[in-house]
Amino acid sequence: MELQQMRYVVAVAETANFTRAAERCRVVQSALSHQIARLERELGARLFDRTSRRVTLTPAGEAFLPAARQALDAAERARAEVAAASGELRGRLAIGAIPTVTAVDLPSALKTFHVRHPQVRITLRVGASDELAEQVRQGALDIAFLGLPPSVRPKGVRGLALARGELVAVVAPGHPLADPPADAGGVDLRRLSDEVFVDFPAGTAARAQSDEAFAAAGVTREVAFEITNADLMARLVRLGLGIALMPAAFAPELPGVRVVELRDPPTRVEHLIWSRLRPSPAAAAFLDVLDLRRDQGAVGDSAS
Repeated sequence: MELQQMRYVVAVAETANFTRAAERCRVVQSALSHQIARLERELGARLFDRTSRRVTLTPAGEAFLPAARQALDAAERARAEVAAASGELRGRLAIGAIPTVTAVDLPSALKTFHVRHPQVRITLRVGASDELAEQVRQGALDIAFLGLPPSVRPKGVRGLALARGELVAVVAPGHPLADPPADAGGVDLRRLSDEVFVDFPAGTAARAQSDEAFAAAGVTREVAFEITNADLMARLVRLGLGIALMPAAFAPELPGVRVVELRDPPTRVEHLIWSRLRPSPAAAAFLDVLDLRRDQGAVGDSAS
């Protein structure tokens, strides 16, 4: 079994297409298909179900994929460790982040890191906290920035709690709540329960922050639009289709909406996490760019 064969399997699994996988791996499709077929014969099992319209993993492929990724990551990390021992930082830095990260200026940090270490390949993946944490545990990401309810702690990873902040409501400029009285002390969640909401999908950590707060207040609400993109959420709010709850530090970045402070608002904690193993040379260098005290506020270092 060769690393190149594993790389081909991972590429097909992630693109769900042999042609795109071959383009990613910079080989002709026939060579990629031949190597995967050779590996399947060696394993005695098909890794993919192929039809004219789609390519999906078989149960054997689902079982093989995590181990293949780990082998590829281990090989890449070994090369990076050797280069780092020679004083040269190479390899990859795979970062995950929620769309509303505010505890750090991520684009500026990435720019600084790139200038210092131009030989490192940087990738950034935006997604939900739960998905990003799992990808860190699996080794698909080196580090990730999460936003979680205060009651939730990342599991199976190492990391830091970066910042705790409150949520605010964002509404269209013509909304009745757009200009609350100065002495109101914030809008009560019961008042918001009559509104139609734009929010993150049910089951995500970003959604749980708000759901827990409304449940604690003893009220329910209607979430009509479940969105993963913060810009699209803001656009729906601007058009008056609903209101949304956003981190107070992030809401001012959204154009064309009004920010409304809340009484007893939901809160969230931003975390920076990395693998339970020692960070890769690139990840360790990025933590140095962030200038964070890694010996403070460790979270979720259990295997559970």
